[in-house]
Amino acid sequence: MEEITDGVNNKNLDSASQKKNRIRVSNTKKPLFFFVNLAKRYMQQYNDVELSALGMAIANVVTVAEILKINGFAVEKKILTSTVGIKDDSRGRPVPKAKMEITLGKSEKFDELMTAATEEKEAEEDQVQS
Repeated sequence: MEEITDGVNNKNLDSASQKKNRIRVSNTKKPLFFFVNLAKRYMQQYNDVELSALGMAIANVVTVAEILKINGFAVEKKILTSTVGIKDDSRGRPVPKAKMEITLGKSEKFDELMTAATEEKEAEEDQVQS
């Protein structure tokens, strides 16, 4: 039974690495606004972004999505929840972990907001230099 689960997990990881617009949100590696800004860049490039998280990082993925929605950058397209078996070497068998995927698309105001943010940043840089 373990082999089947491992094969499914490996297949999921392979397909995940092939998706160019997927961001795997963690709860320890980067600050939240790293993921917020990365999601904005992905939406500029691909028009939508898929935010993905496992276990304890699910709270972070929801927070990132809500920040983007509340500030008018994104609209919610799809939310998927599932359980995946993660191999635990100490137990020798797969351990179930919750998984959440949130797909966001550009809002109607996205380009306008991004332009305003860029102009604001340039103005701040000009003030610092003078």
